[in-house]
Amino acid sequence: MNKEERSAPPGAEGDPAYASATVLSAAANFIMDRPEPFTHTFVTYIRTREQGVLRLKLWHSNAVDSTWDEGQDSRAGIPGGEWQIESAWFAAGGRKDGQIAYEDRIPVTFGGSRGKRVLPGECFWSDEASVELSEGQDLVFGWTLRTVSGGKTIPFNVEDMLATAYDGPGTGEQPGALTLSEKLLVLPAYIGYRKQVRRKLAFFGDSITQGVRTARDGYEYWAAKIADGLGPETSVYNLGSGWARAYDASGGGPWLGKMSGCDEALLVLGVNDLDIGRRTAEELLGDLGELVARLKSGRPDLRIMLGTVPPFNMEDEREREWREVNRRLRENPPRGTDAVFDIAAVLSEPAPREHRIRSEYMSGEYDPHPNGLAGTAVAEAFLAWYRQP
Repeated sequence: MNKEERSAPPGAEGDPAYASATVLSAAANFIMDRPEPFTHTFVTYIRTREQGVLRLKLWHSNAVDSTWDEGQDSRAGIPGGEWQIESAWFAAGGRKDGQIAYEDRIPVTFGGSRGKRVLPGECFWSDEASVELSEGQDLVFGWTLRTVSGGKTIPFNVEDMLATAYDGPGTGEQPGALTLSEKLLVLPAYIGYRKQVRRKLAFFGDSITQGVRTARDGYEYWAAKIADGLGPETSVYNLGSGWARAYDASGGGPWLGKMSGCDEALLVLGVNDLDIGRRTAEELLGDLGELVARLKSGRPDLRIMLGTVPPFNMEDEREREWREVNRRLRENPPRGTDAVFDIAAVLSEPAPREHRIRSEYMSGEYDPHPNGLAGTAVAEAFLAWYRQP
């Protein structure tokens, strides 16, 4: 796949009055493609960083963030189509059945209007809305979206669900109209809440950063556990996106642009570049170098932490490239890198099998995606490393 130069929108974290309200990633790695126009409702239950009265705002980027598979259906940087937000709302969560009484919904408006026309590639904010959550209560977000044509329209995340969600045709008002969503997370790119924080930290990576294969509603993945360890005085924006690769971002574009308001970023990429992307070590290091340089050119004071490439049980040529990339990241990382976090050392088997993830950290017998136990190990290692003077 050839890289393309892509323009970047302003990042969601660029407003200093707001911090990321959740560690759930809403990065888009696919796009709806239907022959006819449609109206559909999506309801998602979200764990927030804090409870109490939250003054919330949405920010959205109508574009695909990262490439899925080999890009035959969806690739990084393509704009969404034209569609309409018919209505959007927040609520305090109760039973996770997708049913929220109309009177319990708090409308989300856009420039004072309850609806909004969304243009291809557009980035936009909502108005502020206040929601009160009791301890342990989820935030519920729902919206009804209408496309104006068939074809490719609404970007979304097609990985295994990490939060409970429901969806259904139309407005979803009738009992039983909404059913449990599978591989269909349709959320705004960013949900922020009014809060002054000490720093804004982004996690930028693939399914390993997103937390794919960990328990639904468990928040067991390392990005979530690091956020817990840092506490709400650090805003944590999870931009993990399943099947993402470094070359999705090294040419710029909407996914990379989402980080532009952050103070620090941890980049953990390379598994998919080496695997399905068939990149060489030299090519991957070049892409990572371009990515770091592009971030630094826009924000010289941005602290960039680069992760080594996690083990993913690669073999033969792919294993050799993996070893070479990590050797060079440890010894001579790309110019502009402020620090290297050796996530591979946390997850790997002892030498000489360090290209393989420890069996106790695998999501399944044949699935090397890190599980919740691995999430704890990575979080503990990162927090100890990050807090060093």
